[in-house]
Amino acid sequence: MKMPLNNKDFFQSKDLSLCATLCCLGYQIITIDKQNSSKAIFCFIRDNQIEQIISDYWGHKLVVDPLAFFNFLKDNKSRIYEKTI
Repeated sequence: MKMPLNNKDFFQSKDLSLCATLCCLGYQIITIDKQNSSKAIFCFIRDNQIEQIISDYWGHKLVVDPLAFFNFLKDNKSRIYEKTI
């Protein structure tokens, strides 16, 4: 039996560059909350490695493919501004 998800099961960030980096490393954006803030909040499923990846991101210890990073950055921006019907 699966346990219901709660806020501890997710990582949320408003940092577009961090989110593009996570996408480059294989994480998928689960939702984008555009309702409660002037900035979008990206939501990822939390796992055992995400905290270390975030720490390495802020410590300038990660290397990602620059073209993939740029493409994810553009895609994520598009997802922020897309209209839903």
